[in-house]
Amino acid sequence: MKDQIIKQVNSIKEKLWEINDFIYYNPELGNEEFKAVYKLTSLLSEYSFKIEVGIANRKTSFKAVYDSNKKGPTIAFLCEYDALPEIGHGCGHDMIGTISIGAAIGLSKVLEEVGGKIEVYGTPAEETNGAKSDMANQGIFDNVDVAMIMHPYGKTCKSGLSLAMEALQFEFTGKSSHASSSPEEGINALDAVILMFNGVNAIRQHVTSDVRIHGIISEGGIAANIVPGRAVAKFYVRALKKSYLREVIQKVKNIASGAALMTGATLEISLYESPFDDMNTNENLSETFNDNLRSLGITDINPPENIGSLDMGNVSYIVPSIHPLLGIGNPNLILHTKEMAKATITNQAHNALIIGATALALTGYDVITNRDLLSKIKEEFIQSTTKL
Repeated sequence: MKDQIIKQVNSIKEKLWEINDFIYYNPELGNEEFKAVYKLTSLLSEYSFKIEVGIANRKTSFKAVYDSNKKGPTIAFLCEYDALPEIGHGCGHDMIGTISIGAAIGLSKVLEEVGGKIEVYGTPAEETNGAKSDMANQGIFDNVDVAMIMHPYGKTCKSGLSLAMEALQFEFTGKSSHASSSPEEGINALDAVILMFNGVNAIRQHVTSDVRIHGIISEGGIAANIVPGRAVAKFYVRALKKSYLREVIQKVKNIASGAALMTGATLEISLYESPFDDMNTNENLSETFNDNLRSLGITDINPPENIGSLDMGNVSYIVPSIHPLLGIGNPNLILHTKEMAKATITNQAHNALIIGATALALTGYDVITNRDLLSKIKEEFIQSTTKL
């Protein structure tokens, strides 16, 4: 049956390449990806997937279902398709969505015989307020047995690392006053922001090396002769595990509170983007996927590499998940660059796309047909999430 899956994916390779390149040449920012959604769902519909667009209160999200109507696991393939400002698809999301629909269509070829269900989720705006976070919170993945996605990269790597992240806004409110004639009447909100930055810099040597704290002053006053009555800082705070991230965030919040106290300003703290969990890779599922990659000729599989923060991490704490990296030809490629974007439409990327889609589909087949494997995957997942 695996041969049938391989043939099915190969039979649609030109269609997949066309969709991949269309999304590349028509980049759309997060929550605006209407063209990408149309292209992806149109091909799924051709292969008898039932389509629902606009789930989880996101206009450019979708769910596509292929149900054998026989008992068996539910396999989810997740799509991304948002682009970056100016750079376009420098994170390879043109490939991610295309790989996932290719995997789903490939697996659907044998689903009537083996049972189970395939669900494909279109998840917009991964680069900003990632939809997977909202979907996970709303219980959309609760009935899924495994979830998979594959990300293009300079080299092929095992699923593994990403940083848990929160995007925090610190709004300081002081009191405006003339900076020359009556500065004593003012409360300088910008001073509070600057003190906060100094405090954050002071704690860097007292947190573990995986922690990243980076921020900007998004508002700092309106004129040099006016004491700033309002100032705003935005920070990303990241750590390898969300349990430790909570500790670091509390330190940062304490620093901000201290800065407000020192200056007399008031402080409001809020999230300005959805929080991302770290990637809780399921090793049993990951090794099954790696075995399928090897069977397709990809033997150089590198250890996990940290590529930042992913909303797939949120899914990985709801359902057993993997997020491997797919080499597309040049090991020196750097994400979020124009060079990376251009690399996603090369012949090497096209060939890698078919291999990635096939490997995901074969892994879904293994999960459906091997009860012992699914039991191991679920047991590992329970253990990994009860440690929190």
